[in-house]
Amino acid sequence: MSTQKTALEQLLEDIKERNGKPVNVLVVAASIESLGIRDVDAQTDYDYPSILDLANYIFQILDQKEYYQLKNEKQTNAGIKEYKRISINAYMTGRSLLFAKEYSTGLFHLLPVALQIFAIIFFGFSLWTYVGFNDLQSTAVVFGVIVGLVATGGFVQVIGKQVSFYWYSEDYSMAYASIKQIVLLGMKTMLLLFIVSVAINFFIHLYPFLFICIVYAYGFLIGLFLLALAPLYTIKQRWMISVSVFVATALALALHLTTAINTYLIHWLSISIGIFIAFSYLFIFFKKLIGSTKGVHNKAPKMLLAIYRNLDYFLYGVTIYSFIFMDRIIAWSSRSGRNFPYAIYYEPDYEIGMDLAILVFFFLAGVLEYSVSAFSRLMDYRQRTMIFDQVAQFNKSMLQLYFKNIKIFVGTAILIGVLLYFIITQPWGYEAGFDEQLSDLSIQVFIVGALGYLFLTLGMLNVLYFYTLNRHKEPLAAIFIATIVNLIIGLLLSRFFSYEYAVIGMLIGSMTFAALTTIKAIRYFKKLDYHFYASY
Repeated sequence: MSTQKTALEQLLEDIKERNGKPVNVLVVAASIESLGIRDVDAQTDYDYPSILDLANYIFQILDQKEYYQLKNEKQTNAGIKEYKRISINAYMTGRSLLFAKEYSTGLFHLLPVALQIFAIIFFGFSLWTYVGFNDLQSTAVVFGVIVGLVATGGFVQVIGKQVSFYWYSEDYSMAYASIKQIVLLGMKTMLLLFIVSVAINFFIHLYPFLFICIVYAYGFLIGLFLLALAPLYTIKQRWMISVSVFVATALALALHLTTAINTYLIHWLSISIGIFIAFSYLFIFFKKLIGSTKGVHNKAPKMLLAIYRNLDYFLYGVTIYSFIFMDRIIAWSSRSGRNFPYAIYYEPDYEIGMDLAILVFFFLAGVLEYSVSAFSRLMDYRQRTMIFDQVAQFNKSMLQLYFKNIKIFVGTAILIGVLLYFIITQPWGYEAGFDEQLSDLSIQVFIVGALGYLFLTLGMLNVLYFYTLNRHKEPLAAIFIATIVNLIIGLLLSRFFSYEYAVIGMLIGSMTFAALTTIKAIRYFKKLDYHFYASY
């Protein structure tokens, strides 16, 4: 009997090492048979009538609560590596290092924007702007940028969703095919917008035909450039974004400083070179990747299914860009306090104030990177270190993290506010860069706009949490409501008072967006266990 008991204990250890936590009795029985044990051996060596009876006994032991986290040798080794990665990188030993890493990464991703700021300050010329433009030319160029961003914003969101799905599934052929398909659809959309705009302008005659052509030349190229750069972010080749923008900007500056070529042509040629570099890299990158790896090969989803999966992301992209530029369009179209020759006309003081205000968003980008990374890592860490009856503790710890990230967000925003205060008030700041002082109107617009971008960024942080949990309807509903608020309040204030009051609509709309998403996020964090597992 002692020999049979010893053999049974050894068999139990063998099953634990081989299977970990078995899913049913049949798995245990199959493992016993794979060890060369027969029914007759079950009787003589283990004192059980059959292998199935022996398997049932072992399964009942391993199905107890104490074995719920049981893993086989491979699972244990993999878990140890992942546990170390999560704990070291996230919470046990280096939160400050993680913040420094993610914040600097977020700022590095904004290097293309920094290049444009540097170029316009030191040379008065960048990839799509020029301080020598008059108000009509500035109207055309800024209009073009707005059209390009709004028209392609939805497609950029779809690239992030659709391409990342195939990318992380290691279906590189479909990832590249999706990029080409989405980019082509974006180009067709911009072409359709141009045709519709020309047709409308033909009957109403809002602007000269040449003006419309310039707007859509900039709009098409800026939009296409954005579509070319978006996949690079998704496939973790973000350094190439900076390379493409740097080369294009350097070319634009070189042509501007050394030739007499028309400014429009310099911009269009330089942006085209940037587009060519980005698409060429994508082609070479995927050609090598597809040729060197087997991966998996999924069939392309049916068109209606693809639309259903990505529609919310597309609408969110279009709406968020519309929200960002809406106050400008409202202000530039208001005749309260100004006169202008066309329906919508560039106002430099307002634009300067908003250009400075958006720096709040750029500087907070690193906090967004950190917060989402910390959220994902802690969630992985907690689910690996907590058992099933610690749901309340899991939700509480994640909610605490949410509020800690909000504190970091607010603290960073205060530091950014101090920095921007000195930039606009000290002689070494804006005045030194542009050889002129900010007008009172620009400062007023900047203050309100900066607060607006602060709340908008907070809302976008909440949206990133939602997207991590595969919740896409809540962000769309929130930004849609916020856009309506922005539109109504901006129109009323800019028409009844003065055009610069349009920025208040943006502020209240941003506060609405932040409030809606924050309330929803807190509710989700309180039941995060459910929403986390429901997202997969």
